[in-house]
Amino acid sequence: MVNCMDLTVVIPNYNGQPFLGKCLESLKNQDHPFDVIVIDNASQDESVSYIWENYPEFDLIENQENLGFAAAVNQGIKASNSEYIFLLNNDVQLEAETIYNLLKCIKKDENIFAVSSKIIQYHDPNKMDDAGDEYTILGWTRRVGYGKSPDKYVQEREIFSACAAASIYRRSILDEIGYFDENFFAYMEDVDLSYRARIHGYKCWYCPEAVVYHVGSGTSGSRYNEFKTRLAARNNVYVPYKNMPWPQLLVNLVFLCIGYFIKYLFFWRKGYGEIYLDGLKEGFKSRKKIGKVIYTRRNLKNYLVIQWILIRDTFKYLFY
Repeated sequence: MVNCMDLTVVIPNYNGQPFLGKCLESLKNQDHPFDVIVIDNASQDESVSYIWENYPEFDLIENQENLGFAAAVNQGIKASNSEYIFLLNNDVQLEAETIYNLLKCIKKDENIFAVSSKIIQYHDPNKMDDAGDEYTILGWTRRVGYGKSPDKYVQEREIFSACAAASIYRRSILDEIGYFDENFFAYMEDVDLSYRARIHGYKCWYCPEAVVYHVGSGTSGSRYNEFKTRLAARNNVYVPYKNMPWPQLLVNLVFLCIGYFIKYLFFWRKGYGEIYLDGLKEGFKSRKKIGKVIYTRRNLKNYLVIQWILIRDTFKYLFY
């Protein structure tokens, strides 16, 4: 696919036809030119015919089976040839200057790998959905600002990880550190990617001027369910195993185990305790298929910075 734009919007889709109209229409209202690639993961609804009939100007890749979020996104990246990639969930609606502001932000600094939007809850715009993600030594990811007023998140700042529901990525760094890990299938793959970028000395950013509205769980159907719980638990094992060198992993192991235990109690109360344990077991049993990031001494400083961030974010998570 020949691409003459500096930006490609990549949208993975699975049974998202009810959301696609508002999402794609909001793209047409953007000021900056770009290409759009929708990757359909063998939807059983009318998604494919809806796109062909209503948005023939957008490129559509049709998979014959559900390959997962990570694989679909990678297909879109590989099919493009632009300097920047904007990943967008199918249940997200953009304000008019979102893409312009994301591009302006990422172009400020060559060391910025990804920029996350100001993600507001679609059904309750008085509440935040995500102002960038943090990661802790307990193995927990925290959506900053979730449930709080959007008025509190109006400052640009560095974040640990950009939420792939609505974030822009620099292609040259993707080519350097690798794309999304398809072993994750879905959930936590964006944290893994941002973690790898940090190991290489790059950073992620939050842009409050880039505003989007997120329905949430548009594909999986609900915030808590068996599918999400099992995959998230498994991938919570994958992230530290893959990205932490053995000494760091040993230092943090007791904290990770505490985090897993607390999460088990949380999901037990939700009725998904056994599902969560099954996900953890799958993660430990299959962890060796996840290739560990190769440690190099030149990145030692970056690992130390990451460890400090994990400790800092843990205290923020627990006490703020």
